Amino acid sequence: MTVVGTGAVLSRSADAVSSEMWPAGLGAAALFGLTRRQRPVVLVLVLLLATGSFLAGGRPWELALAQGAGVALEAWVITAVVTDRGRREARLLDDDDFARLVIAIALGGLVAASCATVGAAIVGVEHRWLAPAGTFVGHASSALILLPFFMRTNRFSTLAPPLERACQWALLVAVTGAVFRPSDFPPLLFLVIAVLAWGALRLQLHEVQVELLFVVTAGTVMTSFGLGPLAEVPQEFELPADVPGIVLQAFFLACALVTIPMTLLVGQQRTATREARIERDKAASIVDSANLAIIGTDETGRITLFNPGAQRLLGYDESDVLGQLTTMFHTPAAISRKAEELGVADDFTAVALALAEPDTPATDMRFLRKDGAERTHSMTLSRIVDDRGVVTGYVSTSEDVTDRVRAHDALVDALETERRAVERLREVDHVKDTFISTVSHELRTPITSITGYLELLLDDGFGPLTEEQADAVRRVDGNSRRLLSLIDDLLTLSRVHEEGLGLVRREVDLVAVVRTAYDDTAPTWALRDLDVTLEVPEEPLPLTGDEDMLERVVVNLLSNAVKFTPDGGRVTTRLRAGDGEAVLEVEDTGIGIPVEEQGRLFTRFFRASTAQDRAIPGSGLGLSIAGAIVESHGGRIEVESGEGAGTTIRAHLPRG
Repeated sequence: MTVVGTGAVLSRSADAVSSEMWPAGLGAAALFGLTRRQRPVVLVLVLLLATGSFLAGGRPWELALAQGAGVALEAWVITAVVTDRGRREARLLDDDDFARLVIAIALGGLVAASCATVGAAIVGVEHRWLAPAGTFVGHASSALILLPFFMRTNRFSTLAPPLERACQWALLVAVTGAVFRPSDFPPLLFLVIAVLAWGALRLQLHEVQVELLFVVTAGTVMTSFGLGPLAEVPQEFELPADVPGIVLQAFFLACALVTIPMTLLVGQQRTATREARIERDKAASIVDSANLAIIGTDETGRITLFNPGAQRLLGYDESDVLGQLTTMFHTPAAISRKAEELGVADDFTAVALALAEPDTPATDMRFLRKDGAERTHSMTLSRIVDDRGVVTGYVSTSEDVTDRVRAHDALVDALETERRAVERLREVDHVKDTFISTVSHELRTPITSITGYLELLLDDGFGPLTEEQADAVRRVDGNSRRLLSLIDDLLTLSRVHEEGLGLVRREVDLVAVVRTAYDDTAPTWALRDLDVTLEVPEEPLPLTGDEDMLERVVVNLLSNAVKFTPDGGRVTTRLRAGDGEAVLEVEDTGIGIPVEEQGRLFTRFFRASTAQDRAIPGSGLGLSIAGAIVESHGGRIEVESGEGAGTTIRAHLPRG
């Protein structure tokens, strides 16, 4: 910066005080990347070196100090704007970065021009109005040409082959030499801009910057030696000595303002093209590898795109279908079914327009393969619209879901078959329950009559019986009562499944209920070797419920325990008050129930394998009735058992 700046000042005539192309941009570049603590030190160094270069050029110390301060302040302003006060790197990648750079250079040039104006006023420079103009143009042009060398830019391989680059450089050198020479021929400076524009379209930014630097250096040197169209301007038009420099720097500034944005634009286009190509290649790779049929058409429905997935799924080659209508993929029957489903006219166009409506979900559509097989595809159809909103084509995306649809249909058929089977089973079950209820009602009356006559016979109502006759009558009476008990169970079970138990709820003493049931079942173990005990509280245990039904629970549980406990065993019935509930427990040391069968224990007509193996008689209704009664009282019933380990059945009854 010091060497170039001193050379620029010395190259101007003694009468020129501000038209040199002082490299203020190098002062800003020195600040890029520094910390806030480092920048003041470098700014002071820039101030001293810049002031020294102006003093070396013969400027008065007041003007030299003012211009040196302007350079330092300009460097600080440019750095602050370009790096956003250190929050971003110095880069030149797109139009926004270039706009930021131009604003920074303009603000920095205005600061430097203001300082030069103050210095010129202090020393009383003639034509002092040229001081700000020359300073602004000279510093701005130098900064715009030099700063991009120190900023991050896009790097691309040059578009121009070596021969073209050589020709472009040769032409630039020739044109620059031709326009900056004394001649009476009209100035041809615009030719330089044309050659630089050629480079901007074909070369990298840094190489374009080198070309600009060459033009600036050659033009400045040749003009300072009295060559070129601007060297004779002051003498010819009697203008101040600063005017040629100002015009020359303005020309250089114009060259930079034309070529740099053009180079950036080409770079952005190349970046966008490269990214688009990458995305296109990715999309093409995905589309080609995916098992999807993608078919594109123009606005009339003629095929323009047929991807490899479509070729695999439909069996056609691309050459077979391009230019054809997509109606070739659908049978009239398939179109009719879809039209009926969508509620549109039986026409391919109407169906296609309905499927292409926005937000239309994927739908199943029948596609005809080249081999004549018809397959089901899950398809979406979308419109392609240009910037004016005009439909320019359509694209359909589909996948073959024939196997999935077949599996779904088979599952639906199986479920329907199962539903019908369950419905038939329910009907059979209902008929069975109705039959059991009807037969039970019809059997109860004659059996009751039979037991009545048997009582008369046993009471000698028809004359005395021999011992053998009495024994036979007692056997008939016992079996009749057993049959009557079975009928009662069937009637109760019928009430549970048809209209419910119809409980008569009132407050009862559960202790009394358990004692009564215990006494009623006592004859069943009176002649057996069993230890049957009862454990109930001394005080009453009130509970709201149906007394007869609760008594039946106790009878069923206790009878089962006695029936399935061999002689020598023990049966214990307990009743205790729990937390807001009464707990009835019947424990035995009988044959027990296998664990795997306990889940079915309260199912009607179920009998455990241990009972069946020992041929113990029973209907399998007692526990199912007991469970239904407990549940109808809002309680729950549970079982603890194991094969050969006895059984404990526990009923929890709420007392509310």
